[in-house]
Amino acid sequence: MTRPHGYARYKLDGCRCYTCGFAAAQYRDARDHAIRRGTWQPYVDAEPARAHVRELLACGIGTRTIAALAHLDRKQVYVLLHGRSDRGTPPPAQIRPATAAAILSVEPTWENLPGTTTVAAVGTVRRLQALTARGWPQSRLAARLDMTPGNFGALLAREHVTIATARRVRSLYDELWRTDPRDHRVANQAYSRALNQAKAKLWAPVGAWDDDTIDDPQAYPDWTGHCGTSSGYNAHFQNGVLPACQPCLDARSAHRAATKAVAA
Repeated sequence: MTRPHGYARYKLDGCRCYTCGFAAAQYRDARDHAIRRGTWQPYVDAEPARAHVRELLACGIGTRTIAALAHLDRKQVYVLLHGRSDRGTPPPAQIRPATAAAILSVEPTWENLPGTTTVAAVGTVRRLQALTARGWPQSRLAARLDMTPGNFGALLAREHVTIATARRVRSLYDELWRTDPRDHRVANQAYSRALNQAKAKLWAPVGAWDDDTIDDPQAYPDWTGHCGTSSGYNAHFQNGVLPACQPCLDARSAHRAATKAVAA
């Protein structure tokens, strides 16, 4: 691979063109200023970056992807793990601070993980339930996901799904959550059937979830806008959202207990 003109080419390839010479002069000037200020740190411990690469590999993210996300040459990641076999040198004890920072910035996010990685299905299931509560028939949702109705029904009962499936459902949810199914040729009868199915199964609607709670297994839907507070129980009855959810029942019990304690 031919290096671009700059300090690395000046140092490693011996190029003495104007661009490489200027980059080398800038490097030396910055180094001298840092030395005078006492902030010169040419190398840092390589182990934190090496451990981070191993964690990313355990998540299924390969060295090629790690290097691309860190904007590094793949060889840098390989050498960090295995050293230089052509030179007979072990993995480095120290690396450049910029290299370490670039590697540590790579996280095993949904966007980076391989599609075959399995994750908890809770957010995926909640999104599909919420779309059903919006009036979308399951058959229409299954068709948009290129699934059979039988596979779609099985998906709603899963505890884990692949990242690829979770991404497809998230994309579908982002597309449909504000839409009226009847504007997309869903018949009134099918629309009502979906609403009744979701109501009978106590599936939370779109408005009960926030982006930061829908994937949280410990989170509860906020049916009324006051769920989990002392006023949430009454809000269920006022809005006709029955039965009251567990956080509201718990908050009501806690409020009553506190009132009795004060009276005593």
